[in-house]
Amino acid sequence: MSSWNNLAACRGLDIQIFFPDPAIDDEADPARSVCSDCAVQGVCLEAAIDRREKNGVWGGCTERERRRIIRRRRSA
Repeated sequence: MSSWNNLAACRGLDIQIFFPDPAIDDEADPARSVCSDCAVQGVCLEAAIDRREKNGVWGGCTERERRRIIRRRRSA
């Protein structure tokens, strides 16, 4: 586990909220809420992008949102 994980707002929470049904965007809202107050949100998001994480909410972004970020970065 990375040292930033120890500072994550999600540490110790039920991980199920971070793996919502990808077909229902509103289901990601509880996870996004936790991420929005997290001190390591940006680090978490970058780690998920680097690993091409396929599932769950990481750094406040769903898989679909992370794919959009990757596409934007490629075209920039």
